[in-house]
Amino acid sequence: MRHRQAIALAAVALVGLTGCEGPDPNNLETYYDDPVTTSAPAPAPAEARVSQAQAAPVKPPAPDLGPLAERALLTDADVAEEGVQPGAGEASGCLTAAVSATSRTASWRYPSGSVLSHRVAAYPEPAAAQAVASAECAGREVTVPAQSGVEVQRAWCEGKTCTVLLAKGMLVSGLTVSASTEARAVDAAKRLLPAMTAKLAAQP
Repeated sequence: MRHRQAIALAAVALVGLTGCEGPDPNNLETYYDDPVTTSAPAPAPAEARVSQAQAAPVKPPAPDLGPLAERALLTDADVAEEGVQPGAGEASGCLTAAVSATSRTASWRYPSGSVLSHRVAAYPEPAAAQAVASAECAGREVTVPAQSGVEVQRAWCEGKTCTVLLAKGMLVSGLTVSASTEARAVDAAKRLLPAMTAKLAAQP
């Protein structure tokens, strides 16, 4: 009988020892894992700059005003009755040296050696009338027949060179005649004014 009691006590003791190796029910660390913290990555500076660039408005390119000036320029056919031939050279006279960066020029020569020049300049804004109205040209102002369809019209003569300026919309049309006398220069300008005005008035 004592032998059986000893065996039973030994078994109980063995169970108690093996139970010590398991998790402690009072220790919360054995039942819960450490919490894992996560955070969203901040956007890269490069990405932010790209987004701002995409949001910026894109300005349309400035229109090319050269073709507009080209259409208002006198042609060989327009001056054929003057008996002139195409000749090299830039327009001269009041306000024709540098009216604007966008301009077109044509020149002709009379058999006598007189020179006829026509230049049409386009402005990026409707400031052509103001440019002609405020022009201060050398020489004296002369009177030429008033032309309909233009906003401003002025004419000057300096020596034997006379210049007529017309303005409409974005265009300034300048006709210069250098002749043997002032009277001849004025007469040539008067003859060409209708063709010059028609070309200018036909433009928007």
